[in-house]
Amino acid sequence: MEKIRLGRTGLLVTKTAFGALPIQRISKADAVKLVRRACEAGINYFDTANMYTDSEEKLGEALHDVRQNVVISTKSGGGDKKTVQAHIEQSLRSLRTDYIDLFQFHNPAVLPDIHDPDGPFAAALEAKQKGYIRHIGITNHRLKVAHEAIESGNFETLQFPFCYLATEKDLELVELCREHDMGFIAMKGLSGGLLNNAEACYAFMQEHPDVVPIWGIQHEWELDQWLELTERNPRMTPELQAVIDHDRTELSGDFCRSCGYCLPCAAGIDIPQAARMAQLLRRAPYKPYLSDEWREKMHQIKNCIHCNACKSRCPYGLDTPALLQKQLADYDAFYAAHHND
Repeated sequence: MEKIRLGRTGLLVTKTAFGALPIQRISKADAVKLVRRACEAGINYFDTANMYTDSEEKLGEALHDVRQNVVISTKSGGGDKKTVQAHIEQSLRSLRTDYIDLFQFHNPAVLPDIHDPDGPFAAALEAKQKGYIRHIGITNHRLKVAHEAIESGNFETLQFPFCYLATEKDLELVELCREHDMGFIAMKGLSGGLLNNAEACYAFMQEHPDVVPIWGIQHEWELDQWLELTERNPRMTPELQAVIDHDRTELSGDFCRSCGYCLPCAAGIDIPQAARMAQLLRRAPYKPYLSDEWREKMHQIKNCIHCNACKSRCPYGLDTPALLQKQLADYDAFYAAHHND
């Protein structure tokens, strides 16, 4: 399986990597089986986070006896030294390991201050000195923070949303990371599930040899899909480019990436799903979304109190309350036309 150097970390990781956020949704036995299969098939890079409930624990169970063969990255969203220290210690226990290959600051709104003795960066530096972590990176959804992270020189990797809907500004980030010998880890390679042609997604990533995509994997069929694509290694064709061009046109402009940073919602609205319902209805099997349960969820939008907390937290600058109202109107129209299908 193809391996690439993850920037100046020097880590050699498989170009097909395993995003372990989704395994928190399945049983421990199923998760362990899935992760173990991925490892035995040749995938050597697994990405998780402290906040992904029991994902670290499941990875630890699956990989602890083959630890020397894999690269593991995890994350902490802690805002001070004490919290990050506690997160690192918990991650080591959960992962059943004595070191973390890549520790990442998890989507901070501002860069951690490297000079603050009580700040989160101090915890990472201390953990690195003790050998608990080997490399320090950062994840983000904000272009401004990403640029600051690259220019600072304090981080060895950047994890950022990147897929074939990428803008020129996103592509610029990839090039800047290459110039600074900084590993670029691509999250949301399927744009939160909106992109449904895995071959086109794979071929696009192959156009960027320095990018390591972490594919979120929850089901056996998803793992089989990425393993088959990795073995066949398709490259861009006019047919795949046509798929990409169509999706870029259809999904251009403001759309929800389902990152979840808008939550929690004071009115209990499932914003990451509700805010992209129009796309889901037209790009996925739609009947599950016409259930009584989902109709009730969508109508929860009527209870929006317009506090604008979601809007202020959106890393993409979306007017989330207005977007939700548009999605509800579209949903009701679609429901009226299709609920008896």
